[in-house]
Amino acid sequence: MSSTDEARRRRAVALAGHEGDALTARTGLTDPAPAVRATALGALERLGALSADDLASALEDSSPIVRRRACEAVAKRNGDQPPSLLGALSSDDSTIVEVAAWASGERQPPEPGVVPLLAALATGHDDALVREAAVAALGSIGDEAALPAILAATHDKATVRRRAVIALAPFDGPEVDAALDRAREDRDWQVRQAAEDLT
Repeated sequence: MSSTDEARRRRAVALAGHEGDALTARTGLTDPAPAVRATALGALERLGALSADDLASALEDSSPIVRRRACEAVAKRNGDQPPSLLGALSSDDSTIVEVAAWASGERQPPEPGVVPLLAALATGHDDALVREAAVAALGSIGDEAALPAILAATHDKATVRRRAVIALAPFDGPEVDAALDRAREDRDWQVRQAAEDLT
């Protein structure tokens, strides 16, 4: 199939999402091209026709493009309802884990069991973007069990430290105060600014 054919199918699926044509949008979910399948998710979401089963299937798709788009859509759904992002948080693809971490922080209420996974990512993942997204999600969730991981992240590289300082906003106590005092003296101005903004 040519790239022109793929672009035409993708355009048709995208338009279907704006024109109330759920049938055409749904055909895109089984298209051979990942970009079309990802666009179909967006079109069905726009139409209010994207089911939990659609998302669960998309989270298992062979293409990272589709799995990332599915994570973005799951972010808008309650964490106590399917589908689960726990599998995506364990992916070998860092780009998927990053989006899944962000999405996990957006879900209200948060998904049961997500805090320990995010804490492990925040403190142990090789990719700094994943650690940053996980710390941000932990701050958004605000669970006390996340505090040790957020405090540990205040010793990470500058981008993660800045995010960790912001993530301390829902918490208080002597450890938090000490971390903020340290951050106000950080060598990175954005970390210092983040700490100042919280006081």
